[in-house]
Amino acid sequence: MAKCFHALADNVERVVKGKRDTIELALTCLFAEGHLLVEDVPGTGKTTLARCLAASIEAEFARVQFTPDLLPSDITGVTVYRQNTGVFEFLPGPVFANIVLGDEINRASPKTQSALLEVMEERRVTADGTTHPVPRPFMVLATQNSVDMGGTYPLPEAQLDRFLMRITVGYPDHTSEVSVLKETGADPESLAPVATAQEIAELIALAAAEVQVADALYDYIVRVVAATRAVPDVRLGASPRGSVALLRAVRVRAASQSRPYAFPEDVKALAGPVLAHRLILTPEAELSGRSGADVIEEVLATVELNSGARL
Repeated sequence: MAKCFHALADNVERVVKGKRDTIELALTCLFAEGHLLVEDVPGTGKTTLARCLAASIEAEFARVQFTPDLLPSDITGVTVYRQNTGVFEFLPGPVFANIVLGDEINRASPKTQSALLEVMEERRVTADGTTHPVPRPFMVLATQNSVDMGGTYPLPEAQLDRFLMRITVGYPDHTSEVSVLKETGADPESLAPVATAQEIAELIALAAAEVQVADALYDYIVRVVAATRAVPDVRLGASPRGSVALLRAVRVRAASQSRPYAFPEDVKALAGPVLAHRLILTPEAELSGRSGADVIEEVLATVELNSGARL
């Protein structure tokens, strides 16, 4: 798996300069078969990252530009009546793809946003009482700006919890930004695929089956997640879904480094992107400038691996 993982990262980095850590987090999310929310200020390359990831994989890709007038059926699909045959036929929406880019997801109404809840969790769409599975692998990669929130609809906690990770891209360093200017012709369309959807699906199964996790590490993950529920500044901590998501990401990180077993360092590296967006802070904590990432850092500093535990 490590060979494919780094080949994909190298390919994306040809366009997204100086963001290797961010690219690897996005790929970790892909191989963990999770969904990714990229949140940052405009112009930092959120959509470009998504398009480069899709271009690097020979798979079905669909993009949805979220707007206030978008309807749920515009995403999931609609059932139509065919007069020539006299039967009803389901026309699949853009969500029936391997990688679905939801650009500026917070600009759609809550009704439309909720259309993604079933498919993100269960990987199927129910229309008129009939269930339609989406292809595998399946990943929703959504973007949203963290500024200019006028006319937007913040994602509810139930939908944020569906995303395995929330990450930021950030501004490039000086050298990387100079490189961007020199290579203004580089775009996602210039990238050639380096893997197929079938290969990704096989590697997803491989990471889940082959990477060993010791009982002590299971215990550590659960105690880290449980500790988020006991912090006074947190109104609602991470749920067991957060524990499962963190375990899946940890396995992928170990496999991407050609390791057959996971380390506590994997948990520490991924706890922030996987858990921070699942926390709901008290109003007082938010007013004081605290964030979910701050809470996760404090939890990791206080929760330790059980003494005497064997990995």
